[in-house]
Amino acid sequence: MTWSEMRPLLSEACWDTLYMVGWSTLIAVAGGLPLGILLVLTDRGGLLQNVVANKVIGQVVNITRSMPFIILMVALMGFTRWVTGTTIGREAAIVPLAIGAIPFFARLVETAVREVDGGLVEAVQAMGGNTWTVVRKVLVPESLPSLISSTTTTVVALIGYTAMAGTVGAGGLGDIAIRYGYQRFDTQLMWITVAILAVVISAIQFAGDAAARALHRRSGRSGPGPRLRLLKAKEPAAADVSKAA
Repeated sequence: MTWSEMRPLLSEACWDTLYMVGWSTLIAVAGGLPLGILLVLTDRGGLLQNVVANKVIGQVVNITRSMPFIILMVALMGFTRWVTGTTIGREAAIVPLAIGAIPFFARLVETAVREVDGGLVEAVQAMGGNTWTVVRKVLVPESLPSLISSTTTTVVALIGYTAMAGTVGAGGLGDIAIRYGYQRFDTQLMWITVAILAVVISAIQFAGDAAARALHRRSGRSGPGPRLRLLKAKEPAAADVSKAA
């Protein structure tokens, strides 16, 4: 196959891959972020401690994560057909991609949120902040660099999933590598596809790492800020108590 024949195939495949990864990432973040935070909040000592709910959610996440994606994709064909009306194509592939990525991202979110300093949480609670305030003002902002890194890891994993989805007609670069490269013994096209995937993954990883480092440096420079604001907020209350005495 000549380059003039490869170029339109590769261009369309790149767009299909980015389309599937983009939508499935958005759904995974929207579903995995609250799920990961909920795993932390309902754990022992959490703000919403509920051991039973935590165990149930954790088991569901673990079972979904442990299932190989190719099997998950086949198992969800009925649900995919109900949602999209088909089991073939990039729209159909988004359903299993998103469902497979949500628990994966949720565990990464859980790890990131657990790293937040408990002193900040206690300070906000001492000021009368409720659970939603703690999540919005402390847990998410303080873990943002780690969340960016977790999102990058999820995107890279989803690119690998799309290659497997290409084996069942989902389109994308995986489909090109299998259908045109492997099955038609076109080694050149297969390696070009592999090279494109490597470049795309490297670019995404570089951008994600750069964003995470920038946020980490920014939070590092302003790290004492939240504690200082909390202490300043407490000072008037302490002054009022002394006056009353």
